[in-house]
Amino acid sequence: MLAQGPLRSERMTITCAKLGKMSAVRTSHSGDAPAGSSRHRISQKKVQVRAWPREKKLEKLALYSTCNEEGCSCNGYKNPHQPVSQGAHGGAQVTTATLIDPCRSCEHPMTQHVTQLSTVESAEIDRLLCTVVDVENMFVCLHKEEDADTKQVYLYLFKLLRNSVLQRTRPIVQESSLGTPPFESPSIAKAVHNLTAYKFSHLSQKEANAMNDLALMFLNCLNCWRLETPAKHALKVQSGQARAEDDISYYRTNYNRWLCFCHVPAFCDSLPYHKPTNIFGKAHLRSTFQTVRRQLMDKLETENEHNLSEKREMVLSYFPKFLSALEQEVYTDSSPIWDPDFSGVPNVGSFEKLNVAALASAVSADGYTSLTFGPEATKRRGADLDTASSGAPPPSKRLRIEGDLPMDQVLRVLEVVTEPSEMVGPAIGEAARDEAARKEERQGIIEFHVIGNTLRPPPDTKSLEWLVGLQNVFSHQLPRMPKEYITRLVFDPKHRTLALIKDNNVIGGICFRMFPSQGFTEIVFCAVTSSEQVKGYGTHLMNHLKDYHVKHNINYFLTYADEFATGYFKKQGFSKEISLAKSAYLGYIKDYEGATLMECALDPRIVYTEFTHVIRQQKLMVKALIAQQQKTVRSYPGLTCFKDGVKHIPVEQISGLCEAGWKPPEGFFAENVDSQLRSILNHMKAYPAAWPFLKPVEKHEAPDYHEYIKYPMDLRTINERLKNKYYLNKRIFYADMMRIFDNCRTYNSPETEYYRCANSCERFFQGKWKEAGFYE
Repeated sequence: MLAQGPLRSERMTITCAKLGKMSAVRTSHSGDAPAGSSRHRISQKKVQVRAWPREKKLEKLALYSTCNEEGCSCNGYKNPHQPVSQGAHGGAQVTTATLIDPCRSCEHPMTQHVTQLSTVESAEIDRLLCTVVDVENMFVCLHKEEDADTKQVYLYLFKLLRNSVLQRTRPIVQESSLGTPPFESPSIAKAVHNLTAYKFSHLSQKEANAMNDLALMFLNCLNCWRLETPAKHALKVQSGQARAEDDISYYRTNYNRWLCFCHVPAFCDSLPYHKPTNIFGKAHLRSTFQTVRRQLMDKLETENEHNLSEKREMVLSYFPKFLSALEQEVYTDSSPIWDPDFSGVPNVGSFEKLNVAALASAVSADGYTSLTFGPEATKRRGADLDTASSGAPPPSKRLRIEGDLPMDQVLRVLEVVTEPSEMVGPAIGEAARDEAARKEERQGIIEFHVIGNTLRPPPDTKSLEWLVGLQNVFSHQLPRMPKEYITRLVFDPKHRTLALIKDNNVIGGICFRMFPSQGFTEIVFCAVTSSEQVKGYGTHLMNHLKDYHVKHNINYFLTYADEFATGYFKKQGFSKEISLAKSAYLGYIKDYEGATLMECALDPRIVYTEFTHVIRQQKLMVKALIAQQQKTVRSYPGLTCFKDGVKHIPVEQISGLCEAGWKPPEGFFAENVDSQLRSILNHMKAYPAAWPFLKPVEKHEAPDYHEYIKYPMDLRTINERLKNKYYLNKRIFYADMMRIFDNCRTYNSPETEYYRCANSCERFFQGKWKEAGFYE
């Protein structure tokens, strides 16, 4: 179904500010760790040592390996050809030692220091050598550092790396006083993402995109920021430059965490690296926000070099607003952006009754494999749906609308439409596309599983068999896709696939990748084997995928569809109109040439696997209610207006005619109605407050008017439309007149004269409309 072209784009780069220079805005330490160029040299050094011959690699590792001779206490081989003054840390080696050369310290041959490495694979040898490079860099940083707190952490990490080489293990920070990341929930990154949804989602598309870009820029700056030492922070607290309520001991703990998990691993990649914005939260941001904000704004205001003026103006205009909004939420105890369950705007609406219990199937230990949508889960969902439709009133008060039918009447109709034996009249029309597939699932003929490749623990045999089956289905159904590319994505641990299983064989699936932090999922491949198509499997497969993502709080799908797949995706609710902010997906989703980007917005109030069934029930109920209403006989008094000399009246004014279902024929428009509308228009043109609306808005008067108003309207245009017999009925005339006032209020602020004129004209128009006997 989905055939796509070669991969093009990579990760998004924020262009609204010079982040490279932004990240350099940080306090300096006497023992600064390697900067960008130095980190590049470290990387080059590791490439060089991996290219050494094995004998030279063993000599290097011998420097950090204890002697295996019984009773010997030598803790590292010393090259006999190397001057004593150069030591074992970082000096240039004069002559490469051989395995039989004696150690300058214990006089045992090198083989006694590297015996344990003789059977180790080359890849492990290379990893140990890279750790040795990190040990030597930490040694240099340790001796250059002057701050006591930082030096203590560097010493701990130096010993940790040194011992990991001795014991041939991977270095992991396990200090109990530090804990394990993440240290707070929600993280800073999650809270900033919540802020953009909470504070800026109502803005125009341009402003919302700018705020999203600035949020990403701010997070990037925080990830590159160097924290000030606890000693300097304590001095700022004492001098009033930092918040007095900051806990110095807590700041010291967070500073040590930042060194161990963020700063040092950035140049010592033997240690696992974490972004600060992903592991720290509200408390940490509170203690650093004022310093970061002040220095960042100073840098922005002085940054002129190589900056486009428009870009710089955009940052200077919006960034203070963004920082002020963030500051308010950072120091507010009850701010919703720090709620772990924050979900944006609360969902309330007409689909409340469709909510059912979440799927009972739980995600296994690896987080994805073997989530099952089977007949049992469907039965449970159906039972919950029946309960929701049983008429039990919800605990909260529901809005009552004038004209609502009594609940007992609705329940009586529901009993009829849910029992086919009770239905009378002609047979029901065609079944929904997924009806047959839903029935097969209830019978256990087909199953749905979310599977994926995992590194730890490895996937079970059945999952691997299904992944191979999915690879074959995608390769066969998507011939324009390179098979190697399909294989790489299907078996990529970051991708998951919803597999359709029939008779224990894969007959279809949807491969996807979730981006929870961005709020969307990319659909990569979607296919059903040709022999099983036109059975509703594709629709039911997509509905299961929608329910799966609603359960995981992801409400947007994005995909690139070729000309053969767009029809399928349109049927599944996808559109070429992309409402998701471009900054949310640019650089994340794979871009394909010759394909169209499509989006599907999910409504968390809908159970998609039951959606067509529910809609069908609703249609049947409406049809049955209409039939009941039509059975009711109503009598109206005869027309008495002719006794008063009236010669004729409009047909639609005959009492009960419209209620009986009569509709005017196409193009029907009574002459007297035309004259009434013309009279209303003339009154409007003569009304004193209507002067702004007599003619179209000129471009020189409001250059950006058409950027905000897509459908402009004015009294001159309405007059021309009346002359040209444009208005087939009075509702179109009413809509055009109301559009004038709505456009005015949209473009102008409430305190302007134009806004007041719109309100005054609308009241006058409504009065004339009622005088004419029209009601909307």
